[in-house]
Amino acid sequence: MLKFLSKVKIEFNALDPRLASCMEFLAQCNARKAKESNPSCQVQVKRRTDDFPPKITVTFVNGVEETFDATSTPAQHIRNLILEKGQYLETEQMFREAGEKWPVVIPDEELQQPFTGIKVMDFLPIVLGFVLIEFSLC
Repeated sequence: MLKFLSKVKIEFNALDPRLASCMEFLAQCNARKAKESNPSCQVQVKRRTDDFPPKITVTFVNGVEETFDATSTPAQHIRNLILEKGQYLETEQMFREAGEKWPVVIPDEELQQPFTGIKVMDFLPIVLGFVLIEFSLC
């Protein structure tokens, strides 16, 4: 998860009962496997003393920053969103390295073309015949 991030900032009040998501996300960030995936990712924890709601702010390697309300968003959901966006970033980088334009734009005329599908019917009688032979031998 951290391999897609350059910075993680977790803010919470330790006495706030809504801090579960922050603590779980912090534990995920401190896991050995996560740290090994990107040792240069900065993980900052800000313990607050006011009534400020818990929040998690992540900065992706491309500089885009995203803030999550940790009172209503489970840590696993935040992790999944980071992984989704990270896969998108990897795809974008792969296209750029190959010299392709990004984002890929599919012309409308191609989108309107009918899908011919995959023809499976020629293979089906062979499979059914084999199954019938197997059952008749038993």
